[in-house]
Amino acid sequence: MYNIKTYNKISKIGLDEFDAAKYAYGDEVENPVGAIVRSAALHDVEFPETLLAIARAGAGTNNIPCDRCAEEGIVVFNTPGANANAVKELVIAGILLCSRRVIPAIKWAETLKGKGDEVGKLVEKGKGAFVGPEIKGKSIGIIGLGAIGVLVANSCNALGMKVYGYDPYLSVNSAWSLTHNAIHAMDLSEIYDKCDYISIHVPLTPDTKGFINKDSIAAMKDGVRILNFARADLVDSASMLDALYDGKVAAYVTDFPTDEMIGADGVVCIPHLGAPTPESEDNCAVMAANELVDYIENGNIVNSVNMPNISMPKSGDARICVIHKNVPTVINRITGVISDDGINISNMLNKSKKDYAYTMLDIDEKDLTKVETLAEEIKAMPEIIRVRII
Repeated sequence: MYNIKTYNKISKIGLDEFDAAKYAYGDEVENPVGAIVRSAALHDVEFPETLLAIARAGAGTNNIPCDRCAEEGIVVFNTPGANANAVKELVIAGILLCSRRVIPAIKWAETLKGKGDEVGKLVEKGKGAFVGPEIKGKSIGIIGLGAIGVLVANSCNALGMKVYGYDPYLSVNSAWSLTHNAIHAMDLSEIYDKCDYISIHVPLTPDTKGFINKDSIAAMKDGVRILNFARADLVDSASMLDALYDGKVAAYVTDFPTDEMIGADGVVCIPHLGAPTPESEDNCAVMAANELVDYIENGNIVNSVNMPNISMPKSGDARICVIHKNVPTVINRITGVISDDGINISNMLNKSKKDYAYTMLDIDEKDLTKVETLAEEIKAMPEIIRVRII
């Protein structure tokens, strides 16, 4: 029986992916081999030696000590794309909200309460203060064409917008999914120069922090509307507020309210509603559970943030999975241990990610005692972090 620890309330649809004949789950289980978490902070948690993997039911993993997990041989998964549709829908709402000035118009309309028969006349007299443009025919630049960016691009295209897309790391899958009407921007300057709206969908890294700043905003069209449903720190707040004040930026929509942004003229602050829908929580939980099952039962790694992604169909009598440091000669020594014992390796795959590597070996040996002896010999190497037999 495999124990799965839950650190938050996880969707039942996701938990149902665990075969009840093989798995037990809950927040009180002991000696877990896997864990599912949403927002719980795990940086101060001491993980048991039994723990093989943690799956984050969501995209961000800031609440998980990913580097420490790698050092301990614990694979950390996330669930990219599972909440993409939820975020996409809110981005589209954000485009409409900031274009037609819907929120300030609603707030103004509420001030008319109690005016009785005068309300109709007051509405007609005051509505001109909230007039905004239609989005059809306008140009939008999508910075980052991952799962969310592609959906936003396709939806904007369907709404009649002219779509520019920029992503120097565009994947094959994203390219296949992207509308053929999207214009491939060769660099950010093309987005800044031509787009009436700009929507940001890139990860937060030291290189992208504050990349929307005084200089980048200066290169944009006058009256541009900017949407940030990715991470707050991608946008320099002081630069944005200055640009809103002088009219360079017509509106800023963010899913990450900060004290300085709340109540600022031209800012639409949404309280981080991009991902939390019942559907996305179900999708994330299902993906997280399947990632754990595939790794626990097959050794395959899909959507890991601290280990290489690697999958291999099973062959042979036993599978040995090795997490090790990404240094020279390790693979030769691992295979040498097996071949020196006269055992055939029917299939093997190795991949690395920065300082760490993962090797899967399918061997033709039915004697479990013999396989366990091989595993112990491999584990004795100083570069080896974790060895397990499937």
